[in-house]
Amino acid sequence: MSEIIELARRAREASYALADASRATKDAALHAMAAALRENTDAIVAANAVDVAAAREAGTPESTVDRLALNPARVDGMAAGLEQLAGLTDPVGEVVRGYTLPNGLELRQVRVPFGVIGIIYEARPNVTADAAGICLKSGNAVLLRGSSSAAASNSAIIAVLRDAAAACGLPADVIQGVPTDRAAVKELMQARGLVDVLIPRGGAGLIQTVVGESSVPVIETGVGNCHVYIDAEADLELGLEILLNSKTQRPSVCNAAESLLVHSAVADEFLARALPALSEAGVQVHGDPAVVAASKNTPASGGVGSAGVVAATEEDFGAEYNSLDLSAAVVDSLEDAVQHIRRYSSGHTEAIITRSQSAARRFTQAVDSAAVVVNASTRFTDGGEFGFGAEIGISTQKLHARGPMGLPEMTSTKYIVTGEGQLRT
Repeated sequence: MSEIIELARRAREASYALADASRATKDAALHAMAAALRENTDAIVAANAVDVAAAREAGTPESTVDRLALNPARVDGMAAGLEQLAGLTDPVGEVVRGYTLPNGLELRQVRVPFGVIGIIYEARPNVTADAAGICLKSGNAVLLRGSSSAAASNSAIIAVLRDAAAACGLPADVIQGVPTDRAAVKELMQARGLVDVLIPRGGAGLIQTVVGESSVPVIETGVGNCHVYIDAEADLELGLEILLNSKTQRPSVCNAAESLLVHSAVADEFLARALPALSEAGVQVHGDPAVVAASKNTPASGGVGSAGVVAATEEDFGAEYNSLDLSAAVVDSLEDAVQHIRRYSSGHTEAIITRSQSAARRFTQAVDSAAVVVNASTRFTDGGEFGFGAEIGISTQKLHARGPMGLPEMTSTKYIVTGEGQLRT
């Protein structure tokens, strides 16, 4: 028996015990896991230092190193996240719908755990604690495959979490790490029957590989080519504030804006404000001919070829930059904006800035993304911001789950049918 199959088999056995655990037991385990993280902060930070040193030696960009790095405050944040999970409603056993059939049968559809969830993710070791906690709270055993760049950090965190869960009477194997070599990952993706669902978290390449090569069902978390559309009837000052927040508040995340669309009726006025403001914020604009032309009239934006505005390529309009870059185009109508989004969007989040109720209504109806926002930043597409308390990722697919995935999305359902001897005729 291969190592991966053995890990998955042990996870399956552990999942049965976890499915029977009460909310009180699961919450006690989450609190114990949080306390254990704090108690072992020095060891976790020391293990992380090994990963950080290796990353810097390999020439890893500092932005990536920052996502990898842990310090006492970040470890405390991981612990606080687990404590927050303990305070959330347990989704297991929730009645989704229920009624009595004409023949007297009582029918209830209730939430149940998936069983075993595999999570394949990159770089950030805080995901290890988040994912373990979300899976435990929703009654699922979890197989955690982080990146090799965070191997020492993840190993230390998983060891701490396993011991804490076991101390509360749960099988330690409800949380397991998976080797980071490619052969192990491929075997995990083929462990259908032992692993119920895989969730990839990371860049487009990782997600596409898991979706394309896995025989285990996959919930696809999406990359974010998110759009901000400035409508002909927009409040331009509000639009500029929302654009800057969407793009610059944290540019490396999937709900940051990557594309700007401006209605031609307000393009001159809006771009005269927006291009200098974006340039001052350090944003490189990749503009269509109309945006490039507008930049010539706004010296503060630097003009064509400067750090402010460059001519966009076709690839720019479909890009998820995760940086201070932004594609921009002028459109002649709301319908043109919708068509542009349909062509280039990744289906994550799109925002319209408008004072017109009819424009907002049309945009929200016509745009088919996981989240459509009216007069607010794209950065709100997040489980915590939506009030879910936690998320495992943001799904851009349409089956099972879409948008931020909280605890309920980590469950399936089953039907419980109660009768008094009814027979089908």
